[in-house]
Amino acid sequence: MTTQDQNETQNARPRMWVALVPLAAFAAIAALFFFRLGAGDPSKLPSALIGKPAPDIALPALESLAGPNGAVPGIDPAAFKGAVTIVNVWASWCVPCHEEAPLFMKVAQDNRIRVVGVNYKDQPEKALNFLKRYGNPFAAVGVDANGRAGIEWGVYGVPETFIVGRDGMIAYKLVGPLTPDNIDTVLRKEIDKALAKG
Repeated sequence: MTTQDQNETQNARPRMWVALVPLAAFAAIAALFFFRLGAGDPSKLPSALIGKPAPDIALPALESLAGPNGAVPGIDPAAFKGAVTIVNVWASWCVPCHEEAPLFMKVAQDNRIRVVGVNYKDQPEKALNFLKRYGNPFAAVGVDANGRAGIEWGVYGVPETFIVGRDGMIAYKLVGPLTPDNIDTVLRKEIDKALAKG
C-alpha cells in the first residue's frame, strides 16, 4: 500500500464518522419517539388549552336537524358559561365515532351537564343520517365544515371530547372514542370535578 493510499484511507474514516453521527442521532430520536408513542395512552395527549377559555367560535346549526323542542341550534360559545358542558367533536366518516355514539346517548342522560356536538368536516346529509341511526344526544350541533373550529379547539383527530366548566374554561380533553371503561374511570370523575368546582 502506498503512502497516498494510506492517506486516503485515513481521511475517509473521519468523513465516514461525520456522516454516521447525525444518522445515528436521528435513529435514536426516532426510536425514542416511536417507543413513547407506542407505550403511551393516546387519550392522554396533552392540551395547551386545559385551564384556558373555550374557543369563542359560533358554529351554524346542522340544517334540518330537529329535536323534541324543534330545531336543534348551532353552537353559541356564550352558552358554555353557567353549565358544565361536554363538547364532542365527531363526524359520520369517523369509524370510532360510530362506536361511541350509543355511549353518548347514555352520557347525555345526566341532567347535570349539557352535551353539544361539533360536526367536523362532514357532509350534512351524512351527519343527519348518522344521528338518525344512533340518536341525537346533543342539545346543540355546530357545523365545522372547513375544520377551522377544530384548529381552535386543538383537535388532533376525531373523535375528541372536551369538558368545559361553568366558568367557560376547558377542564379536560379526551382524545379518541368514549368507551365503557373510560366513561367510568375518567370521564365521570372529570365531570364530577368540574361540577364541584362550581
